[in-house]
Amino acid sequence: MRVIGVIPSRWGSTRFPGKSLHPLGGKPLVQWVVEAVKRARLLDEVLVATDDVRIADAVRGFVKVVMTRADHPSGTDRVAEAAQAQDDDIVINIQGDEPLIDPDLIDALAVRMKNDPGWAMATAACPIRARRDLDARTVVKVVLAQDGGALYFSRLPIPCRRDGEADLASGLYLRHLGIYAYRGAFLKRLVQEPPCALEQTECLEQLRALYIGGRIAVIQTEDQGVGVDTPEDAAAVEAILKARA
Repeated sequence: MRVIGVIPSRWGSTRFPGKSLHPLGGKPLVQWVVEAVKRARLLDEVLVATDDVRIADAVRGFVKVVMTRADHPSGTDRVAEAAQAQDDDIVINIQGDEPLIDPDLIDALAVRMKNDPGWAMATAACPIRARRDLDARTVVKVVLAQDGGALYFSRLPIPCRRDGEADLASGLYLRHLGIYAYRGAFLKRLVQEPPCALEQTECLEQLRALYIGGRIAVIQTEDQGVGVDTPEDAAAVEAILKARA
């Protein structure tokens, strides 16, 4: 069993083209991600999966690069092609725009998958503390079963409180974080399945996994991370990185 960390990185972005190579403190964004991921202790290998030669050339000196097809419908498909996982491998999909990713969270996902073979996948969530986040369709929510597995993901506020406003102090309202660990066999099955109606309606790939019966463990964390979707996000992250230096 290997634990493989894969960072999908593409040039195209509707709001921020070329963001993977946007400089932060003198280094491209994707290099910050790679350096953070390499601080995880349980990864046997770290890969950058890209279809763009500019990104490949920029990172080849400090991480293994796998060139992938340009026509993948999702980052999951790109990760599956790059990892070429065996059935018992664990593949962790780490977003290429998360330079502040916590290495301990990566290790926690690996431990959960190693220790309990009943999970097909694992992901993470943190508490929702602001009502604007609960209402925002850009913030994905997840509700959990008794065993800590995902029951459903949605862009709408779930669970819906029938009477009155949602109680954010109840611990029921969780923000899904876009990091995934897959068992190799399930990852291969997942990318062979067509998108289901739930996935297409919510535009959430993880609903396909639930739809076909995959059990998804959810690790709860206090750190919601900071993704880079716009040039303004990049400036904010750069300020955080400088403050940490």
